[in-house]
Amino acid sequence: MKQQPGWALPDLRAAQKRTKTESVIERSLFQIPSEIKQLGQGKKYYLRTYGCQANERDSETIAGILEELMFIPVNVPEEADLVILNTCAVRKNAEDKVLGEMGSLKRLQRDNPDVIFGLCGCMAQEEEVVNLLLEKYRHVKLIFGTHNIHRLPELLYDVMLGGKRSVEVLSKEGEVIENLPVKRFGKHKAWVNIMYGCDKFCTYCIVPYTRGKERSRTMEDVLEEIRELKNEGYKEVTLLGQNVNSYGKDLHIEKGFAALLEETAKIGIDRIRFTTSHPWDFSDEMIDVIAKYDNIMPFIHLPVQSGDSDMLKIMGRRYTREEYLTLFHKIKDKVKNCAFSTDIIVGFPNETEEQFQQTLSLVDECKFDNAYTFIYSPREGTPAAKMDDNVSLEVKQRRLAELNERWNVYANEKNMAYQGQIVKVLVDGVSKKNKEVYSGYTETNKLVNFSATDVKPGDIVNVRITACKTFSLDGEMC
Repeated sequence: MKQQPGWALPDLRAAQKRTKTESVIERSLFQIPSEIKQLGQGKKYYLRTYGCQANERDSETIAGILEELMFIPVNVPEEADLVILNTCAVRKNAEDKVLGEMGSLKRLQRDNPDVIFGLCGCMAQEEEVVNLLLEKYRHVKLIFGTHNIHRLPELLYDVMLGGKRSVEVLSKEGEVIENLPVKRFGKHKAWVNIMYGCDKFCTYCIVPYTRGKERSRTMEDVLEEIRELKNEGYKEVTLLGQNVNSYGKDLHIEKGFAALLEETAKIGIDRIRFTTSHPWDFSDEMIDVIAKYDNIMPFIHLPVQSGDSDMLKIMGRRYTREEYLTLFHKIKDKVKNCAFSTDIIVGFPNETEEQFQQTLSLVDECKFDNAYTFIYSPREGTPAAKMDDNVSLEVKQRRLAELNERWNVYANEKNMAYQGQIVKVLVDGVSKKNKEVYSGYTETNKLVNFSATDVKPGDIVNVRITACKTFSLDGEMC
């Protein structure tokens, strides 16, 4: 389909550009024109989120905007006048799932011909995806990207009142917009963006193209948001960034993320987490701060991707196997009772059996508490997508199964060590099947299902562990 007047289509080549220009911090960019303020009156919206915590946080902003427009949220798409899918582009199977769902949702037009379908997020930043939507998913009338969520009121207006198909995907380095509304999905846990974008350009990863360059919020803006959350009764915040370790470099903040982490801890909120950390620039100052404060949780997500140095070089990861292990043991030695999770890719182009065995041996040494494991998925527009994907699917599947079997042993071993221990659990909620069983997470991010009475979500309670499984713990409040 030819581009229509007013459309802005994605351009991956433009999205990969990086300049030394300082990012703009916008404090009044988001506005709702007076003629649009009641656009959603009497209408309902359904919002589904795919992907990472950054997408979850974006959805909180989208929900905040829609509710300022007077839309009412519903839990099922069948009841909605507006259906938006906020998408992830990290892996091909995730994209296929979204496209399958979007195709299936077309059936809703039989009962509600005026229902509006929208797609946003990282998938919208990809040229091939948008072209496919324009050609074969003609019921999708609203397409917008990660850089222009603030434009949602105007884009919706064009669709709802102008009868137009609205496509606006900006491929740029991006800015920081500080006056966006938010509807928090949780009552005691909150996501807090500290920065946006990524400049690492790992050869397999589409995120630097879909999220723009690294750009930090000011420390005071972040801390003020956390103070407000504490005053509102939140017990846990997770500091978010594609690579939080890079926080503050663009603003020339001394000690960067370590300084922000320490100031956050001083606010006194009960629990602080952060994600994601790239091993390449995980500083000694960060480790010291994590070890120093009890309210910074002893849990680190430290993606390794491969246990072989040659493979890591091809992946563009900027560290060797030995450097990763040195960092891992340094954190483990300094941070008391620290738990670790990681990401691992199998079947990357040219990965040999020997290199895969190196990954297994690294898992044997680190004994991760949890691992997110994936078969390599080529992303159009990345350097790896141009490589010969010469590892057969059969080999990839066998390696994935072997890897999962290996790390599951250690996950079970780590959980078994909790037998009989008393742990602090932040209560998430009650079981739908049994009102005397609650669930929540320990400081080391272990899921606990426990029996209790007279507790509520947001409470932090002591639980004695009575049974251990590979992926969860059982207990009773004490």
